[in-house]
Amino acid sequence: MAEAGVVRQELPNLVTFLAEKLEGTPFAHFLHIWENVIFSLIIVSIISLVAYLASRKSTLVPGRLQAFAELVVGGLDDFVCGILGPKGSKYTPFIGTLFIYILLMNLFGLVPFMKSSTSSLSTTAALAICVFFYVQYTGLREMGPLGYLDHLMGNPRGIIAFSIFIPIILFVIHIITEFVRPLSLTLRLGSNILAEDKLLAVSAGFGIGGIPLLLFSMFLMILSGLIQAVVFSLLSTVYFALALSHEE
Repeated sequence: MAEAGVVRQELPNLVTFLAEKLEGTPFAHFLHIWENVIFSLIIVSIISLVAYLASRKSTLVPGRLQAFAELVVGGLDDFVCGILGPKGSKYTPFIGTLFIYILLMNLFGLVPFMKSSTSSLSTTAALAICVFFYVQYTGLREMGPLGYLDHLMGNPRGIIAFSIFIPIILFVIHIITEFVRPLSLTLRLGSNILAEDKLLAVSAGFGIGGIPLLLFSMFLMILSGLIQAVVFSLLSTVYFALALSHEE
């Protein structure tokens, strides 16, 4: 518990401990600035290591790790293809990695002296921007520049096509919608995980007497972390579906 009756806003982690020990040095400033990136890279390393170990000796009769990896990949592929159709398999690597990455980052804050990088809006904004640009790239690649412009104008046909006012209004609305989507993804994920971290810090501040509350808070964080990863991935998949809707 923080001194002077002030509740700590988040639990300390290894990076903050190290920064405090090296306070006043350039490296301490570096750790403070890149704290969220450091924990994000730890998650990347974990995912890469597990993927390597699961695929380095693939066999027809898989071991436990390979079987688990195949189960996860198959489930994610079914999830994506259930929304995008058979062609959705080519987007499974991106959306599936996004889901696993966000889920592990959400839950990493439950590990003692670690932190959920998704509690930082800079991290969630980076993820949302990646989704935004990939969706725009997909729309341009599938439809072409003119086809994508037509899509943004609401595919005006017939008499509506000769009405300049309606296509322009639809174009402006569509452009605003496209830019609101990454903002929505950023704030939804970042604010929820930040609130969970603060709840965990408050629960831990009650000491031994607050253990039941702490355990209940951890259960809520696990559930919420899973839900937030699913929601982020689901919305991202829907955005791809909207960019590919002309093919249906």
